[in-house]
Amino acid sequence: MLKNIILMGPPGAGKGTLAKQLKESLNLVHISTGDMFRDAIKAQTELGKLAASYINAGHLVPDDVTIGLVKERLSQKDCEGGFLLDGFPRTLPQAEALQEIAKEISRPIEVVINLDCDNAELVRRISGRRVCKNCGAPYHIDSMKPKVEGVCDLCGGPLYQRKDDNEEALKVRLEHYVSETKPLLDYYDKLSLLKSFNSLTGKEILFDEVSSYLKK
Repeated sequence: MLKNIILMGPPGAGKGTLAKQLKESLNLVHISTGDMFRDAIKAQTELGKLAASYINAGHLVPDDVTIGLVKERLSQKDCEGGFLLDGFPRTLPQAEALQEIAKEISRPIEVVINLDCDNAELVRRISGRRVCKNCGAPYHIDSMKPKVEGVCDLCGGPLYQRKDDNEEALKVRLEHYVSETKPLLDYYDKLSLLKSFNSLTGKEILFDEVSSYLKK
């Protein structure tokens, strides 16, 4: 089975949902840099405040901050059995740094799963996302509605829309993706690590296709 996986694709392509499915079925550690930064922001740490100033404007957090955070996380013992990287790398320098990190800690990247999705669907998915303020459970105003509007099914907490989950911020994030992240597909393709899937097939079909590929 392939492990030590990078999940790639534009914001809203379904990386987080797929990662959670794969984590449960393959017993891998799901590492989301977005969650790491959100935890730091919630705790109002210096790193959190710095990250918030970039994230709320739809920009990327500087490479040196992100790379240091990821290296520390991948070195932890629970990653020995394999991990899923979601949201990193996003730039070529990050990808090159990750290759060095993986070599240093003897946990090489084995496959890069890329999710393709068109822009109109990305806007629908992102602008309709809602998240529980207490437990972080995800919802959507069209496809994943809570039983009671504005209230989390799991803990009863209030649902809200993240500052960067709107069409204007998404436009900035997609511009960053096209100019800085999309070139990574060529980088990983040259390393024979890239495998692309169509995320418009639906989350269950997508999960079946990806998990079958990883287990081959």
